[in-house]
Amino acid sequence: MKQFNISLILLVALTGAGCKVSKNVPLPDAVPGAFRSVAPGDSASIGAIPLRTFITDPALLQLIDTALIKNYDMQIALQNIDAAEVLFKQARQGYLPELKAHLTANTSRPSDNSLNGFTLNQFLGTSHIEDYSAGMTAVWEADIWGKIRSRKAAALAGFLQTTEARKALQTQLVAQVAQGYYHLLMLDAQLEIARRNLMLNDSTLVIIKLQAASGQVTSLAVQQAEAQRLTASQLIPQLEEQATLQENALHVLIGTMPQAINRKSRLQALTIPEELHAGFPSTLLSRRPDIKSAELALNAANAKVGEVQANFYPSLVITAGGGINALKASNWFNIPASLFGLVAGGITQPVFQRGQLKANLEIANIEREKTVIAFRQSVLNAVGEVSDELTKVEKLKAQYRAAAERTHVLETASRNANLLFTRGMANYLEVITAQGNLLQSELQLATIKTRQLNAVVELYRSLGGGWN
Repeated sequence: MKQFNISLILLVALTGAGCKVSKNVPLPDAVPGAFRSVAPGDSASIGAIPLRTFITDPALLQLIDTALIKNYDMQIALQNIDAAEVLFKQARQGYLPELKAHLTANTSRPSDNSLNGFTLNQFLGTSHIEDYSAGMTAVWEADIWGKIRSRKAAALAGFLQTTEARKALQTQLVAQVAQGYYHLLMLDAQLEIARRNLMLNDSTLVIIKLQAASGQVTSLAVQQAEAQRLTASQLIPQLEEQATLQENALHVLIGTMPQAINRKSRLQALTIPEELHAGFPSTLLSRRPDIKSAELALNAANAKVGEVQANFYPSLVITAGGGINALKASNWFNIPASLFGLVAGGITQPVFQRGQLKANLEIANIEREKTVIAFRQSVLNAVGEVSDELTKVEKLKAQYRAAAERTHVLETASRNANLLFTRGMANYLEVITAQGNLLQSELQLATIKTRQLNAVVELYRSLGGGWN
């Protein structure tokens, strides 16, 4: 009969092990059909392009590779993954029984005037009693209501969240390194423009000094030409300072000591792709690491609700143990006489904790609703970022065309002003003005080109590119 009762308890536990008391909140549908100002078209997205296909500059790739290894934030993210993996492995062991081995030996001497002492002396002829025991005990909680399963699901979601956090950090790090590198190339280009303009100012100043010596112009012309030259001259150390600071900032970002960065690329040699497909917004759900992390947070919140709700219901705990036991050390290993064993099953039901359990469930439900809101916010942010970068790419393309045309016109004007000035058909003010306008236009053109490159990189990141 006892064996029948225990078997019945085990049967009920195993039959109910698949029960689940909590229903998961489905993933909210919060994705538009298309990005703003973009007609639905090709479903392909540049976010799916591998990093080494999207970025081909060897110097930039070397900086990115170094950053992915030595950047301290990236190293912390990897440590977080290791810690989450340990917790997940620990949660997976929840289905296994708690197994403990024990080895005990004790002796006790009761009072001769006590009942135990009188009994020992009368029947065993001894004044003390010994006890030796060795064995193992297993305690197992049947997962009737899915409590352990929910705990395991939450741990898995937490582990996967750390991997998505690493991916998100990598996409951000790739974009930051690329933008820092492009800014450095812009400073190189502007420094070259300033030096070229300084040489042009030097030749102009020489001519004006000769004209002043012959009485063709006054000393005011010399002073204004000298001021124009000093403006270009002052720009050179300013740009050199910014370039050095940018190199130092890049090295700090990639986790190495500040030093010069070897680079052969030139800003104007870099090309902007004519077609940058963004695909459909729905692809962000599978590619953006931050959205995947928000989705996993919802999974973990669902699992937490299931675990908390399971606490309302009875828990079945099975205990089993066995080993050897003897009153004398000489009989300890007298098999099978010294063998012992036990099996017990118990059901516990919370009685007076219902108010606390109800409060815990309400908090878990509120936390789950918060994760739903956070998921929708992450999708909204992602769609907004992509829409912003698509607008930047399109409008900067138009700005660059206008700036390039303006620079071409000012180059022609500067050459004509110099030619007319040498022939006495233009005054020095026209030459200085033309050279100053050309300098500013060329500097602005380099700035717009850099903004274009940054917008392309940000579009790639916002579409989930950079971690593959």
